[in-house]
Amino acid sequence: MDEVVSISAARAGFTELVARAEAGETTVITRKGERVAAFVPIELLDAAEDAADELLAREACEHLNDPTVTMAELLTDLFDCNEPRSDADDTGRDTPATAL
Repeated sequence: MDEVVSISAARAGFTELVARAEAGETTVITRKGERVAAFVPIELLDAAEDAADELLAREACEHLNDPTVTMAELLTDLFDCNEPRSDADDTGRDTPATAL
């Protein structure tokens, strides 16, 4: 079972926690009784990152044939270019800022 320590105990025993992680042990850090972080062996972190990369790659492959939009269409949707801006004059151009 993983060791569980408070943040203050982790601060006081930082070097020991790093040594434990190097030895393959995991230590969970808590704040006010809630799990917030962990010291883990670097191999475990690497495996988790590799798994996340693999999942993202699979998801990307599933969407290879999805319809695409042009950059102009994306920007139009993003900035809602067809709607007049509240700070634009009748020509659709931005009005100069008013001095305070």
